[in-house]
Amino acid sequence: MKYLILSIVFLTIILVITGCAQKQQTIIDRESRIPADAVKITQEADVSPPQTYSDEYEKPVPVPGLVNTAGAEDSAFVMPDGDTLYFFFTPDVRVPVEKQVIDGVTGIYVSKKSNNEWGKPERIFLQDPGKLAMDGCEFVQNNVMLFCSVREGYTDVHWFSAEYKDGKWQNWKNSDFNPDYKVGELHITNDGKELYFHSDRPGGKGGLDIWVSKKVNGEWSEPENVEAVNTADSEGWPAISPDGNELWISKNYGLWKSKKVDSKWQTPELIISPLAGEASIDNEGNVYFTHHFYKDNNMLEADIYVAYKK
Repeated sequence: MKYLILSIVFLTIILVITGCAQKQQTIIDRESRIPADAVKITQEADVSPPQTYSDEYEKPVPVPGLVNTAGAEDSAFVMPDGDTLYFFFTPDVRVPVEKQVIDGVTGIYVSKKSNNEWGKPERIFLQDPGKLAMDGCEFVQNNVMLFCSVREGYTDVHWFSAEYKDGKWQNWKNSDFNPDYKVGELHITNDGKELYFHSDRPGGKGGLDIWVSKKVNGEWSEPENVEAVNTADSEGWPAISPDGNELWISKNYGLWKSKKVDSKWQTPELIISPLAGEASIDNEGNVYFTHHFYKDNNMLEADIYVAYKK
């Protein structure tokens, strides 16, 4: 989630100043906060549309339905059954993060699929009424969500968890990993035994690297560098396919895929580019991701796209 890691000092200040400003959680139509001068960019008007470089996938398209707007939809996470889609939304990418946190709509949303189209997204509240938080980089497994957050009472970014119970997300709590691991955006395998994440922790090959930690006696072990997929460039935002045989990473404004052969990851291949990142894969092999729209080196908006598996 691109916006969360920016301007943390300013965001911490605004959290302290406005900590009592919001006394209750108010559901606001997210599109009402999109500025009047914002223009929804169509596929036809896209100067850098994403393309596939593999005959395994169809040409990427915006997800059908009510997810995408003239604001920024980012950090897609699709459940394995392909019927539930989580994402991060902010109405105006030009607004600094310390103002996004008080706009009433920036945060994590969920949409359900019906008749092959995504329905109207709903905001997921992961903070107590009257308190501010900037939540993102969501990962959901069964009835547990892991998410990163900057919020009142904490300095900098921390990991939290929440439980889906009685029809809503609740019981959020701090769920930080060992701070020495420096866990960035992550994905846990379906069997719960391996944690993949990106980090600039010491011992990598350069920039962000992909690391893996294995669960041993209920604890995450010392991370190991996934050397087969890392280079001197930055590799980040890992996603594991539901069957555990594909590792997707974001690199050089594109999506790369590594396949597991004889229990070993292979050299990744470029699958989707340009301006594609943060993959999420369903049981059918369809790849959901974020596509950013730029003009004159300025980001205008972002949408959730999908490349369907043939």
